[in-house]
Amino acid sequence: MTTHVSKSRFKAKALEYFRQVETSGEPIIVTDHGKPALEIRRVEEKKRDPLEELKGTVLWYDRPFDPVDEDEWEVLK
Repeated sequence: MTTHVSKSRFKAKALEYFRQVETSGEPIIVTDHGKPALEIRRVEEKKRDPLEELKGTVLWYDRPFDPVDEDEWEVLK
């Protein structure tokens, strides 16, 4: 359940609310005159697969099945 807190109450106990969000993961809605104004939530880093990161980065390769000759191989080293 999301907690709703007024701006004045949030200002007085901001660090306490930050710790609550960090530990529980539940967001807090800060209200202004009863209307939602802000949402405080934990940032979650998305860990992506390295192959997923590379997906779509090669736009075109003319000869994918041709062998690599010695000159090209030396350049790759």
